[in-house]
Amino acid sequence: MANPELPVPDGLVLRPFRALRFTVDDLAKVTSPPYDLIAEADVRDLLDSHPNNVVRLILPGADRHRYSEARETLRNWLSTGVLVADEAPAVYVYEQTGPGVLQRGLIGDVGLASPEQQVILPHEDVMPGPVADRLALMRTTEANLEPIFLLYEGDGGAATLLVDQIAASRPPLIEAETRDGVRHRLWAITDPHEITSLNTDLRTRQALIADGHHRYATYLALQHEHHTLKPGQHGSADDVTAPGRPASSGPWDFGLALLVDSTAYPPDLKAIHRVIPGLSLEEAVTRAKRAWQVREHVGLAEGMAALKNSTGPAYLLSAGGAAHLLTDPDPDQLEQAMPTDRSARWRALNTSVLAEFLLPKIWGMNDNEQSVRIVHHDPEKAVRLARDSGGTAVLLNPLTVDDVLTVAAQKEKVPRKSTSFGPKPRTGLVLRTFTFG
Repeated sequence: MANPELPVPDGLVLRPFRALRFTVDDLAKVTSPPYDLIAEADVRDLLDSHPNNVVRLILPGADRHRYSEARETLRNWLSTGVLVADEAPAVYVYEQTGPGVLQRGLIGDVGLASPEQQVILPHEDVMPGPVADRLALMRTTEANLEPIFLLYEGDGGAATLLVDQIAASRPPLIEAETRDGVRHRLWAITDPHEITSLNTDLRTRQALIADGHHRYATYLALQHEHHTLKPGQHGSADDVTAPGRPASSGPWDFGLALLVDSTAYPPDLKAIHRVIPGLSLEEAVTRAKRAWQVREHVGLAEGMAALKNSTGPAYLLSAGGAAHLLTDPDPDQLEQAMPTDRSARWRALNTSVLAEFLLPKIWGMNDNEQSVRIVHHDPEKAVRLARDSGGTAVLLNPLTVDDVLTVAAQKEKVPRKSTSFGPKPRTGLVLRTFTFG
């Protein structure tokens, strides 16, 4: 049930805002990937590329003062002109192009809606640690420092037509090419008629959270704080909705988001692999043979090819050298392990079988942040991490977009870190603060 003290958006809403943008000559050097894709070694590389790289804001120092450090850095960059707010509120057209890449969408303030409203659909569970971290950062900086990534089925509607028309005919506001060869361009939509037109098209549609579940959960948590905490607990008395008083809208009732029409620009869905430190490959394979068919392959490339061609739940285990393909789990053991209160589609997902059967029943552990490491996309990186930690890499095929949409439409969530949609928006091109947003 929706909280009556919170404003309820009238459908899918994308509001204009005054973006903060860097004033440096080479914008690519101050941008970064999303915070959860940045390894520790990558932080130094980003800072070496430019002293004002946005990583200083999204991943500040490791001590307990890191959130206030990010706030002071943001204030300093605003006062010295490193960051400047656009004069007029806008919804922004954002384009990414490169080898095998073409994606266009809209960046704006999306009206926050609870999952029960079925306007913005989560498809993945979140962990309390990352939500607490992002909430502390967002609360302290009073800013959305990077957009979440939303997909919707636009069917070539007015919003998509406007996006394509602007990208084809107007000079961009900014243009930058990152080291991965992707070119990023941005246009500002400030015309009230155009903004009304795109919102009229969007209002009746649903959006799927493709990337940013923890940040969206943070948006909702911060919104709840501002509307329900007593005066003195957070912010000022003006930020709090008194009992019985209709909720009024504030900047915390919106969140920075990129919205992409998945029918015009189908997403690229990649796998997220696991690494289990301390579980040797020999032990992992021995235990797996109690319930799985296991076939050995001479190396990673041959194993990955066999994994790609597998049907049903399948996993490739490796720590360098030979790789072992797990297929055809014992049906009785699998049936007993999988929860009965979930749909057949959910129970068939490879990440569901991993979380409910392979990890806890075969290897005696849970799929959590303490026991299992996450590696996005790169099987070779996962194998190196497994080798260095004396553990085992568990490599997966990606889910299909249809799997994700079907599960989300049934109000279910896939296990944590099941999907990696791309191409993801680049962090640092536009930022949003509550002062200007």
